[in-house]
Amino acid sequence: MNLSRRSVVKVGAVGALGAALAPGVASAAPGPEPLPEELPTSANGWTVETRSNSVSTVWTRPVAGTGLEVDVRIGDVEAILVHVVRRFHYEIEEIPRVDLSGWQPLGKVSRDVPASNLASGTAVRIRPGSRVKGGFFPLQEVVLRDVLADCEGVVRWAGDDEAVDESLFYVDVGPDDERVRRVADKFRAAEATPGRGAGAPVDVQSRSRQRRAEALTDVQRSA
Repeated sequence: MNLSRRSVVKVGAVGALGAALAPGVASAAPGPEPLPEELPTSANGWTVETRSNSVSTVWTRPVAGTGLEVDVRIGDVEAILVHVVRRFHYEIEEIPRVDLSGWQPLGKVSRDVPASNLASGTAVRIRPGSRVKGGFFPLQEVVLRDVLADCEGVVRWAGDDEAVDESLFYVDVGPDDERVRRVADKFRAAEATPGRGAGAPVDVQSRSRQRRAEALTDVQRSA
């Protein structure tokens, strides 16, 4: 049989229409879109980063007035952790460059332990070689407790953890906790106000500040 091109196209169209209308014949429906893979998080619920300073939320940030810099999660976490580092440097002990570190790859560290928070840029180590208990003089710990109270429970010191690590300070709440933004805004406002912010004179032994610090210590030690 000799069929023209127009006839072939017409027959094909009619056949397709008949198949679509035939009872009991279902057309193939598109399958559901695959769900995106869940990104790994550190112990505190923040997303782990595989690198810093390139396609990442973690960048090297200066610690103003100290000559130090540290790899941390930019934004609110940066404002909080840099405040902790600055107060430590000014009020507890001057930090040499080699004694401050931030982000590091997760590697073989379990995502269930506090040290994994380093991999999400939400933790810092100060004096990494001083991890065992008892590394601070009593007055130094008084100041340290005041720094934590400043952070309103957003930052935890691993010196209070069951597996003691006095060098580790980490964000202890998830990314959706409203306190993160509130505390970060408080520190940013203080830094922009003369006579306030990290390094400004603070009476850490005033009864009101000590009560605040003691209350937070009780909560974090019992957590």
